[in-house]
Amino acid sequence: MALFPASALRPGVRKREVFGWAMYDFANSGYTTVVITAVFAAYFVGGIAKGAPWATFAWTAALSTSYAIVMLTMPAIGAWADLRAAKKRVLVMTTTGCVLATAALALTPGFAGGAMGVALAMALVIVSNAFYSYGESLTGAFLPELATAEGMGKVSGWGWAFGYVGGMLALGLCLAYVLWSQAHGLPAAHFVPVTMLITAAIYGVAACVTFALLPERAVPQARRGQDSAWRQLRTTFQQARAYRDFMWLLVCTVCYQGGVAVAITLAAIYAEQVIGFVASETMVLIFVLNVAAALGAFAFGYVQDRIGHKVSLAATLLAWIAVCVIAAWVTTKGGFWWAAAIAGLAMGSSQSAGRAMTGYLAPPQQLAEFFGLWTFATRLASIIGPLSFGAITWATGGNQRIAILSTAVLFIGGLLLLLPIDMQRGRRAALHDKAAAR
Repeated sequence: MALFPASALRPGVRKREVFGWAMYDFANSGYTTVVITAVFAAYFVGGIAKGAPWATFAWTAALSTSYAIVMLTMPAIGAWADLRAAKKRVLVMTTTGCVLATAALALTPGFAGGAMGVALAMALVIVSNAFYSYGESLTGAFLPELATAEGMGKVSGWGWAFGYVGGMLALGLCLAYVLWSQAHGLPAAHFVPVTMLITAAIYGVAACVTFALLPERAVPQARRGQDSAWRQLRTTFQQARAYRDFMWLLVCTVCYQGGVAVAITLAAIYAEQVIGFVASETMVLIFVLNVAAALGAFAFGYVQDRIGHKVSLAATLLAWIAVCVIAAWVTTKGGFWWAAAIAGLAMGSSQSAGRAMTGYLAPPQQLAEFFGLWTFATRLASIIGPLSFGAITWATGGNQRIAILSTAVLFIGGLLLLLPIDMQRGRRAALHDKAAAR
């Protein structure tokens, strides 16, 4: 039980509530692992669009559109949820939307090869990824209600680690079915729909555990209830100077998460096109990367509570810089495995640290709103990072090694932008907001 100390939790919070919260990370991780990274991305390009020259651009355009929608809407949704103490209610709705849209992706192979199929697949990816992003932000807003300031790193790490286990489960089941199908000579048009249904089912069933165990601890804010969500959001931006450390964190997040987004969305493409992996090897690579990420998120949660969130995040950014250099330098599969292992450890720890820092610096009365701002930053990063990688690849005549090495600049920028952040000053500003609300 020493691994999960009750001292990391706020008074009155039971461990079953934390388990319920972590189950949402378990539930939604399969979506990014299977749909965005390992299976549907490749099938969209090669199966739905039949390898057309514009196929990769269409895929990135669909993702960028979903991220733009989330950027423009999530902060206001978060403000609305804070005013009405409705985080859990909105989480149920967004989860339902993502599960249904993911399951509907199973229909797309029937329209492959035509404009209708491409349009349908893009629309479902936009919808499912937008709802996924809403859910990720809302579940993060529960973290400061569960964990103490001193235990936020541990609890965030528990969630991320459990999430990667869920991603491994979804990918493992899908990989088993893909290998079985290939052994029986079945085409991708047969096994891809099944993988979408597996992913949707795991997401929906596991999320029900969250809905059953995780309570809504917030209360409606009557004093602020007369303001609209957009007006409250505008007020928050106008008061940004009072939360300058949080705002520095957002800018830092845009920078380094752009590099993380490159790893999530383009690792499989780089492994296959540059290093020479085949599809089954890529799925195994991503599975092992999830193992490393789970270990990194869990273990580093304890480290960051001991040495501090800022120092911890800085250490992970240094690891990411090393990943970019190694990946650009190596020419063998064995060498790339080293880069992938370090990337897995850095991915889990950096994402856990970023979420914990957000929870530490967010005003307690505006958790969903401020996590909405964090989501704005991460989704902007998800547009900037992959598009920068693609632009550099295009400008260098298809040289992805230069592009991956250039990605190190995003992590260096994040490291530099981390320097002005004063965690204690930012925490005092957040708690002053709570005192003022009383």
